[in-house]
Amino acid sequence: MAKKRGVAIEEHEKRKLSKQNLSKLSGIFRFILPYKKTFFLGLIFLLFSSLTLLTFPFVAGKLIDTASGKDWIVNGINSIAFILLGILLIQSIFSFFRVWLFAKVSERSMRDIRISLYSRMVQLPMTFFDKRRTGELISRITSDVSLLQDTFSVTLAELFRQIITLIAGVAFLMVTTPKLTFFMLATFPILVVIAMVFGKFIRKLSKETQDELAAANVIVEETLQSIMTVKSFVGEDFETKRYRRGLDKVVHVALKAAGFRGAFISFIIFALFGGIVAVMWYGASLVARGEMSIGDLVSFVLYTTFIGGSIAGLGDIYGQVQKAIGSSERVLEILEEIPEESTADFQKVRIHGDISFENVAFSYPTRTELEVLKNINLKIPAGEKIALAGQSGAGKSTIVQLLLKFYQVQKGQILVDGKPISDWNLQQLRSNIGIVPQEVLLFGGSIRENIAYAKPDATEEEIIEAAKKANSWQFISKFPEGLDTLVGERGIKLSGGQRQRVAIARAILKDPAILILDEATSSLDAESESLVQEALDELMKNRTTIIIAHRLATIRKVDRIYVLKDGEIVEEGNHEQLAEKEDGFYANLVRLQFAE
Repeated sequence: MAKKRGVAIEEHEKRKLSKQNLSKLSGIFRFILPYKKTFFLGLIFLLFSSLTLLTFPFVAGKLIDTASGKDWIVNGINSIAFILLGILLIQSIFSFFRVWLFAKVSERSMRDIRISLYSRMVQLPMTFFDKRRTGELISRITSDVSLLQDTFSVTLAELFRQIITLIAGVAFLMVTTPKLTFFMLATFPILVVIAMVFGKFIRKLSKETQDELAAANVIVEETLQSIMTVKSFVGEDFETKRYRRGLDKVVHVALKAAGFRGAFISFIIFALFGGIVAVMWYGASLVARGEMSIGDLVSFVLYTTFIGGSIAGLGDIYGQVQKAIGSSERVLEILEEIPEESTADFQKVRIHGDISFENVAFSYPTRTELEVLKNINLKIPAGEKIALAGQSGAGKSTIVQLLLKFYQVQKGQILVDGKPISDWNLQQLRSNIGIVPQEVLLFGGSIRENIAYAKPDATEEEIIEAAKKANSWQFISKFPEGLDTLVGERGIKLSGGQRQRVAIARAILKDPAILILDEATSSLDAESESLVQEALDELMKNRTTIIIAHRLATIRKVDRIYVLKDGEIVEEGNHEQLAEKEDGFYANLVRLQFAE
């Protein structure tokens, strides 16, 4: 399941702050290197901000001593009060620049990480996407990077600030009030151990709450994605009850966690203030004996408040850094993936279109035990139109995926224009192949953007000409916004026939040497099918064309049909030749389809 920002990480994902794990986090630091001057300047402001604030308790103590009649460098409580205000003002200025500089570094470096991640993702081979869910990959580029952003903009800054406050505060107290400092330090370990035990148990319950909430959210996600199915089966009440049961579990675990959290907070308040009472009692005894002034006691109390806050903050920072290490691992895992190979320099040269499969065998990397293609041999001269026929799972789509070099051929070879496909530059090969899929998914922009996706620098005239050839201009011109009409997410605002014709216009604008049609008319009504078929006939002119056939009526006109069964070519020839074979596999498919 995709990780959500702020969700407790799984037990197996927790990372100890070892040297090895911190080195993984340092792998992200390379994105900060271009902004190292700004980062170090931010650290300087952070140091000055923390040290300036640490002078506040000392001067506040002197204010009390001056009010009690003791002399200091500066006389008069008004003067000391102005010094305190000056300290706060200087500290505020330092804090502003610290926050602004760290934000500048984190925003720009996280932008660079997201660009690198996205750039690497889209260049990865199909085998990578076969093994991962889309939600997981989106989580890497959103939740994981957001967590890293929090780490570099807030958590690291807080870590440095708390450490500076802790070290400088304790050092100052050791010098000014050593007896009281040692007494205070003796009480700390007991509180810390008890807090750690309680904290671990509460974190476990918090994780259970998050797990139950995640399970409930899955119900929402599934329901909304399949809302048509839910409504058609009148499942609204069933799904609502299912979601309620899920949320009831969340409430049960959350209330249990809240009970323990309440007990923990009550104990901490009692123990903390009990410790403060003990320190105040001992400090008052020292004041009574004349071993320290009232102002020194006030300074001590303020310093211990600062130090206590730092110790409390370090626990949360520790957890955040653990999460950040897990996120950096997941981000670096993608950045270290090997992209698709391009074995030659790209040249914008149109290919001829001769295709040859020689003894090709193939198994998908995710299902190596199942051979999808077995000893495939076929030749397609440039400009010829062929069809791949056969039942679902016969291997028709796999042949096309291998031609597009989505996967590496394991046995045999594929030649394009007499050159092995492994030697082709990916960009050059794919820029010469156009596809009109069965299920067209348009991008959620305008019709213009969707058509021009094949050629981003296309002129208005070229786009309109492609639309006219695809029989799509007739409906585009009727829209008030014309080409600027928004198609909605995945093209949902257009009908199936309109989406197909936009896809054909895109393919026409690309002007590929090789065309692949994945039965582009199978899900259309008669009128739309006629318009789309007309557009396809225009598109297929003078191009090597491979049609993946589901409906055999659409492939009567092709030059040759290859019939596949269980990954093997069992028959080849034109429609008439194959249909005449009484016991032929293709003839049987024809009888089955036309009998329906």
